[in-house]
Formats: sequence, structure tokens, C-alpha cells
Amino acid sequence: MSNSPAFVEAQMLIRKPVHEVFEAFINPELTTQFWFTKSSGRLEEGKTITWEWEMYGVKNNVTVHKIIPNHLIKTEWGDPSSNVDYEFKEMEKGTLVVIKSYGFTQTGEDLLKTINDNTGGFTTVLDGCKAYLEHGINLRLIEDKFPQK
Repeated sequence: MSNSPAFVEAQMLIRKPVHEVFEAFINPELTTQFWFTKSSGRLEEGKTITWEWEMYGVKNNVTVHKIIPNHLIKTEWGDPSSNVDYEFKEMEKGTLVVIKSYGFTQTGEDLLKTINDNTGGFTTVLDGCKAYLEHGINLRLIEDKFPQK
């Protein structure tokens, strides 16, 4: 585990009740509408799930360390792996989702690139989630971020 003080934080208010927003992150039937295209199952504490982005030929094993329903999902994933926490906070107008990524092992330019990729990636995920949950629209943001042809 790295002692790097570097971290990434992205956040978005999603104008839906916390239980709906939380479910969108643990239930792959919902998550595939705004993030990855395939999953080996729901996120459950103590399990390792595989997420796929079929359009890019990329897979990632996601280890779920802790789940506090409607509040927190603590995971570890990536190559090299880092910690990714999803925090859910009930607000007056909906649910604030904060995604925090930390524990990076990279240094120098590699660390800067990783921080940039994580910041952009998680911001895109939150934007897509907001569009899907609030308006029922799959904007295809992840698919269209790096078109292959």
C-alpha cells in the first residue's frame, strides 16, 4: 500500500433519493446504463467482482471491502490498484455522491497522468449517472470518451 498523499475527488448532486442512487452503484443492471458494459454481479462486501468495458476490451477486478447501505461503498481496483470510495449523503434536493480515489503507487509524470485520468473518469461517471437517474437517458459518455474508429 502506498503512502502517497495524492488523491482524487469528484462529486455531483443527483436529484433522487439516496436509496435509488446507492442502488445504481451496486446493481449492475443500473450501473451498465452509465458506466461499464458488463459485470459479474452486484457489489457485495467481501466479494471480488469483474467489471468490463467491452468497447475498449478492458476488464477490472473490483474488491469490495465495505458497504454501509445508502452511505458508503469502499473498493479497491485498477492496475496498479488504488482505493476507490463512493460516499452518499442525503441532501435537501437529492443525494450528493462523492467518489474518492487514493493509495496511488505511481510517482512523477505517471502519478499526474493517473490523477488526471481518475478525475476525468469519475466526473464522467457522475455526469452519466445524473443524466440516467434524473432523466432516463444513457448519454453513452464512457463509450464516446475514447472512440476507437
